[in-house]
Order: sequence, then C-alpha cells, then structure tokens
Amino acid sequence: MNSKVTEFNEYRSRMNDKILNADNLVLKRLFNLDTQTYADGAISARTKEMLGLVASLVLRCDDCVKYHLEKCHEQGVNTAEMFEILAVANIVGGTIVIPHTRRAVEFWEALQENS
Repeated sequence: MNSKVTEFNEYRSRMNDKILNADNLVLKRLFNLDTQTYADGAISARTKEMLGLVASLVLRCDDCVKYHLEKCHEQGVNTAEMFEILAVANIVGGTIVIPHTRRAVEFWEALQENS
C-alpha cells in the first residue's frame, strides 16, 4: 500500500480512537451522525461521497479531501469522474481551491497505485 495512504489512515484511526475513548457524548453523537449521513438513502452513498469531496475542497480541508477521495475510490468513482468532481469544486470555490486540487490528484494517484 502507498505510504501516503497508509500514513493518513493510520493517523486518522489512531486519533479517532483517542477522541472516541474520551467518552464525550457530544463527540460520539457527532461521529455517528457523520457516519449515518453518508449511508445509502434517497441519495446513494456514492453520490454523497462525491458531494462530500466537493464540499471538502471548497472548504479547503485537506484531511477531509483525502477521506472523501478514498471513499469515492471505494465506491467505484473512476478518474474521469474524479476530475469532473474537481472541476465542480474549482468552479464553486474559485482559484483558491487549486492547491488543494493538486494535493487531491496526488492522493488519488496514491489510491490508484493500491488498486
């Protein structure tokens, strides 16, 4: 597995465990709400992950971008679709999103190496 992907997932998992082990009810509910939001419903989980990726890029959250890129990859989003998602995010967010787009493409390539 590509070290960029491995490092991100290990860090995220380790820190999530620490947060959830603090046994804070509000944080546990927030994490649960997040999980439930991206489940299949009237809108597919695949579409929700694409929406999450656009929102993450517009909000310029690189950790969120990586997370949603990996979920999109798991949901079968292909490279052509991913670039269209990036295009939407850049139109909505403006040119300030370009540096995050660069890092997104780099992480997408790392995900593709693991396929």
